Amino acid sequence: MLNFALTLLTSAARLSKANFVRKTRKTAICQDKFLFSLLKTHQQTQFGRDYGFEDIKNIEQFKERIPILTYSGYEKYVERIARGEQNILTSDPVVYFNQSSGSTGKQKLIPVTKRVRKVRSRVTQQSLGFMVDAAIKKGLPIGKMLLTTSIQIRDRTSGGIAYGTSSVGDLRNMDFLYRQVFVHPYDALKPADSTARNYVCLLFALRNPQMRVIGANFPILALQLADYLQRYAEDFIQDLETGKIASWLKLEPDVREALEKQWSAAPQRAAELRSILKSEETLTPIMAWKNLSWIITARGGTSDFYFERFNQYFGDTPIFGGIYAASEATFGIYEDFNSDGTILAIDSGFFEFIPSDEWEKAQPKTVLAHQVEVGKNYRIVVTNYSGLYRYDIGDVVEIVGFYEQAPIIVFRHRMGGLLSATSEKTNEFHATQVLQQLQQEFDLPLANYCITLSENEIPPHYLLNIELLPNHPLNNPEKFLAEFDLKMQQANVSYEDKRRNNILPQPRLRILAPGSFATVRQRLLQKGIPDSHLKIPHINEDRKFLAGLDIEQEVKLSQLEEVSK
Repeated sequence: MLNFALTLLTSAARLSKANFVRKTRKTAICQDKFLFSLLKTHQQTQFGRDYGFEDIKNIEQFKERIPILTYSGYEKYVERIARGEQNILTSDPVVYFNQSSGSTGKQKLIPVTKRVRKVRSRVTQQSLGFMVDAAIKKGLPIGKMLLTTSIQIRDRTSGGIAYGTSSVGDLRNMDFLYRQVFVHPYDALKPADSTARNYVCLLFALRNPQMRVIGANFPILALQLADYLQRYAEDFIQDLETGKIASWLKLEPDVREALEKQWSAAPQRAAELRSILKSEETLTPIMAWKNLSWIITARGGTSDFYFERFNQYFGDTPIFGGIYAASEATFGIYEDFNSDGTILAIDSGFFEFIPSDEWEKAQPKTVLAHQVEVGKNYRIVVTNYSGLYRYDIGDVVEIVGFYEQAPIIVFRHRMGGLLSATSEKTNEFHATQVLQQLQQEFDLPLANYCITLSENEIPPHYLLNIELLPNHPLNNPEKFLAEFDLKMQQANVSYEDKRRNNILPQPRLRILAPGSFATVRQRLLQKGIPDSHLKIPHINEDRKFLAGLDIEQEVKLSQLEEVSK
């Protein structure tokens, strides 16, 4: 079944890619066609009537008629849809709501229709086409995939519409053929408990030494998979030996029953893994699956920070980004392994770009996809079949080139995720660049970090809060802090100006106790953020964000100060 499924899927994906490539040669025409087809489809919706879609004849009229809006501009419409009203933002019935993760702001509900799912499916196929061609070019075998993303919906609105993360919606509507690519049963994605779900997915994956692909929404989740593998290595091996699934797992009775019917002992594989564990005193993904072809996970943004730790778990396994997407929209398609650049998904939405000198304006001017300039940063604006029109998600992207006539974009950071003690506007991209350099320079992979501001001083100090990994001590914390300050000045000219003129005080370093960011993660999970979509922010203006965590050392540039726990 696998060979048959893969043959069909790869053939369809490569055809879809070829069709997309043809469109990139006529980007402006493709975008124009998309916009006016959408406006015609939605012209009799409540929003379409409110803004006179029927009378819009060209792109300039579209820009004049409809203001650039954030989510707050849509809330009153979404609330009506959630109560069960139809034809509000979309002409097609809303069948699901994508719920944004909320880890970088207020949670949002984004309408999903069958047409939206069809568009998303097409973009996924296009991405698979690029991935398959890249794998063939590198001579990488294609095979089964490990994925641990939940398929649990969060709840239903008062109107009875289910809502959850976008990945839940995608996976629940995945057809039979796609499910054959998983190395584990589809039922393994059903456990509500995160540990139980990761465990059973890994358990089934360990049976197959020829598994080829690991999928994780974010790099930190791939690292967590590696952590689960190490932490429960003995349990996995025992389950492989006995043909039973660990009794201590929090599995729903019906899920456990379904999984046990599909599970059986694999003593030879258990012996192989036990031998590795005995000789290496650990079990990593690259040890368990020596023929791993690639990893699918998000690239760009803060990903590079986590990639610094990938080598010890995954070796030099190539990384493919899949698609650059959010709950609200799909923005780009990755074209190759180990590349942060994504080709603008020109047939999934109509895109506008706000130049950086327009960001402070209430209604900024925009340029179109074929008008952007390489090397410049823009805030991206999207119009799509979710009923979002000139929607400003706040994502800042850099234009790094063109694929035919379609821009190649790299996600840099989210607007609003800014740190300012004195209006210097440090963003996550600045922070990620600096911490990546520090890890390399000091040969010090970090468990995690977050930059915050001190509570009581005016102006406040930058606080670099880091958690060290076991057996990776920081031998010269004062030098580490001095280099952080220097590299921040190099990354952010406004930070440099304010440090040089003594407007911004010296930063401080806080070394947090082991397990601190696991505590932060639990706090965010308790707020209702799904584990598979949780992103720990690397900068945070909330001065109490890390309150209550144990500080092992606080370091100033002038002296080393021990803080009692």
